[in-house]
Amino acid sequence: MKTFGVVVPAGKGGSFDANVRRLLEADETGLAAIVWPLLQAWRNTRSQAAELNRQLVADARNSQACRLLMSIPGVGTVTATAFVTAIEDPENFRRSRSVGAWLGLTTRRYQSGQVDYDGHISRRGDRHVRSLLYEAAAVMLSRSSAESALRSWGLRLKERLGFKRAAVALARKLAVTMHAMLRSGELFDRAAGAAI
Repeated sequence: MKTFGVVVPAGKGGSFDANVRRLLEADETGLAAIVWPLLQAWRNTRSQAAELNRQLVADARNSQACRLLMSIPGVGTVTATAFVTAIEDPENFRRSRSVGAWLGLTTRRYQSGQVDYDGHISRRGDRHVRSLLYEAAAVMLSRSSAESALRSWGLRLKERLGFKRAAVALARKLAVTMHAMLRSGELFDRAAGAAI
C-alpha cells in the first residue's frame, strides 16, 4: 500500500485491520481489489494461529510433565511442550548432564598434542528446543522477578562473563534441571535451583 501512496498507521491486530479497511474505503486507485483478499487471508491466518495456540495451552495444561516444567520461572507452554516432545522418555538419558550435550549446549573442544581449545557451543541436536531454552534463560535473567538459586547463579555468571554466555550456561543448566524434574516427577525448588 505504501508503494501506491497509502500509508497505514502503526497498529497491531484489530487496530491494524481497522486502519487498513478505513484507508481502502477512502481509496480511489483500485488498490482495494488487490488488498482485500490479502487482508482476508491475514485475518484467517491470525484466527487459525490463535486457535492453535489455545489448543497448545490446553494440551500443556492436561500434560502432567508440561505442568511440572512450567513451575520453573521463564518456562512457558511452548518451551515445556517442545522439551517434553524432544526428550520423549526421560529414561533415554542415564544422567541429566547428558541432556545439555545432546542439545548442543556444551562447549566444543579441540585437543591435539599440546593444543587444548574450548570453542563456542557445539550446536548439535534440536535447534528449536535449544533456542527456546536460551529464550527461557534470557527471560529468567532479564524479566523474571521470581528469585531462585538458579537465577542468582545466572546473574553472578552474567556479571563475570556477559549476558549471552550466561544465558547459554543457564540454558544448559535449565535443560539438566528440567530432565531431572521429569525423572523425579517433583516440582521446581527455588531454594535449591533444581528438583526437590
